[in-house]
Amino acid sequence: MMSREETAKLIHEALGAAINGDADRAADLVTRLGVDSDASRMLGICHVIAEAGHRALRTCFGEAAPDPSQGDSWIIEQLEPGALDDPVQAFSARFLVAHCNGDVPDAQAHYEAALQAGPEVFVGGICQLLIDVAGLARAAMQQSEADGS
Repeated sequence: MMSREETAKLIHEALGAAINGDADRAADLVTRLGVDSDASRMLGICHVIAEAGHRALRTCFGEAAPDPSQGDSWIIEQLEPGALDDPVQAFSARFLVAHCNGDVPDAQAHYEAALQAGPEVFVGGICQLLIDVAGLARAAMQQSEADGS
C-alpha cells in the first residue's frame, strides 16, 4: 500500500487533472488509488476529495456560507427534477453535503450504500464526486479572480 504522502499526491494530481478537463488522466489516477486501497482507505480518499469541495464552496459563498458549528447546514437543492434519482449523482451530492456538515456517520452511510450497490455505482460515485468537486474548484477560482484575490 502506498504511503499517505503518495496517496495525497495522487489525490491532488487527480483533482488537478479533473479541474483541467483531463478526464483520462483523472480516471487513471483514481484507478491507481482504488487498486491500492481497501474500502476503509477509499472512504478516507472520498473525505479528502470532499474537503476540497468544502473549501471551494466556502470560497464561492464567502460570508454567506453555512457554518455547521453555529447550527447552520449545507443542503442539496435539486435544480433539475430527477437529478438525484441517479444513484451515482445522489452519492456524490449527498456525501459532499454530509461531509460539509461534519456529519461523518451520514457520509459513511452514503459511502456504504454506494459500496453495497456494486462496482458501477461505487466507482461511478467516486468519479462523480471528483468531477463535482473539480467543478466547484473551478467556480471558486473564478470567484477569487473576480474578487481580485
